[in-house]
Amino acid sequence: MKQTDQQRDDVLAWVNGSDAPEKHTLNLGFMPLTDSASLIVAATQGFSQPYGLTLNLQRQQSWSALRDRLLNGELDAAQGLYGLAYGIQLGLGSAATPMAVLMGLNQNGQSINLSQAMLETGVDSSQALVERALLGNTRLCLAQTFPTGTHAMWLYYWLAANGIHPLRDVDTRVVPPSLMVEHLRARRIDGFCAGEPWGAHAIEDGMGYTLATSQSVWPNHPEKVLCATRRFVEECPNAARALIMSILDASRFIDENDDNRRSTAQLISGADYVNAPLESLQPRMLGEYVDGRGNAWRDEHRLRFFGDGEVNVPYLSDGTWFMTQFRRWGLLREEPDYQGLASQVQQLQLYREAASALGISVPESPLRSSTLMDGKVWDGQDPAAYAGSFELHAMTDTAALQQAN
Repeated sequence: MKQTDQQRDDVLAWVNGSDAPEKHTLNLGFMPLTDSASLIVAATQGFSQPYGLTLNLQRQQSWSALRDRLLNGELDAAQGLYGLAYGIQLGLGSAATPMAVLMGLNQNGQSINLSQAMLETGVDSSQALVERALLGNTRLCLAQTFPTGTHAMWLYYWLAANGIHPLRDVDTRVVPPSLMVEHLRARRIDGFCAGEPWGAHAIEDGMGYTLATSQSVWPNHPEKVLCATRRFVEECPNAARALIMSILDASRFIDENDDNRRSTAQLISGADYVNAPLESLQPRMLGEYVDGRGNAWRDEHRLRFFGDGEVNVPYLSDGTWFMTQFRRWGLLREEPDYQGLASQVQQLQLYREAASALGISVPESPLRSSTLMDGKVWDGQDPAAYAGSFELHAMTDTAALQQAN
């Protein structure tokens, strides 16, 4: 990736004088997942130094541990589940703490997987799963990675769209993503929703197969974000801006071509980062899928990190959607101030400043429109009506609320 002299001058203006980062070394949390790639590349391949930063990567073993270290100040910023940031903001599972979503890190690239044992009993399609869940003699147990996280929301949405109530018809439990395959092996769970490479690794290990991808639920859906407490942003706005710029540069590099994706896959598969076999990690990063049932395809909505900047905008509608699902599944007992909260959390102005300095365009509207797998259109215009529009919900239940807390 090359920059013109003028662009480089604009960049360096941010790190001189009054615009210099308030902190030059930042502790950055990440999880062993393929979509941590832009953080790892930014920290290890020289993308942060031009902006006056050194990024100290700290791998976390669970989303709850990452949350706790972010809140106690051990981490300055982190790769976070979109719903994790909003769960903290709303006090679901932790003390309510003002949060900041600095940018989107990626779209797509998660998967819903079932065990090989399920396949061997004939559960080889969504319809077969519906029949097994609703008519079987034993309840299925499906895992996700965090009560308010994206994987819980994709799993719940997919199940409900297929007529399975995720809180009444099946059992769910929380398992760290890197432990999903071991839980399949021990038959503690019948399936899971998690980020890659763990769905692909289940196939490579002969432990499971992929029934659906998250992009089949919502093409180009929001996924991980760069998040921090709002206190960090208020105390270190220049460092936060420089961090966004560093990771934007790394994201643009990764998405520039498939050779860059391959070299990135090689880097992040290492023991210090994702610690997974390259053959499990690289194909789906390139959009090349097999499902463990003999099907193969090249996914038109593969995991992406930049997409000409479309991936990285902290759209108000993206943040709001997760709150509509919290409301739908009983995590919130009353309607929140959807737009007000999203305007506080999503750091649009800071992102615009960083993107503008790098010559990356930002859409005028903070809302975007998408059509999900059940045909429902989400555009952020009327979140309360959207949250109440679903036939399957748990707005009056307490099960989800108890799980989150």
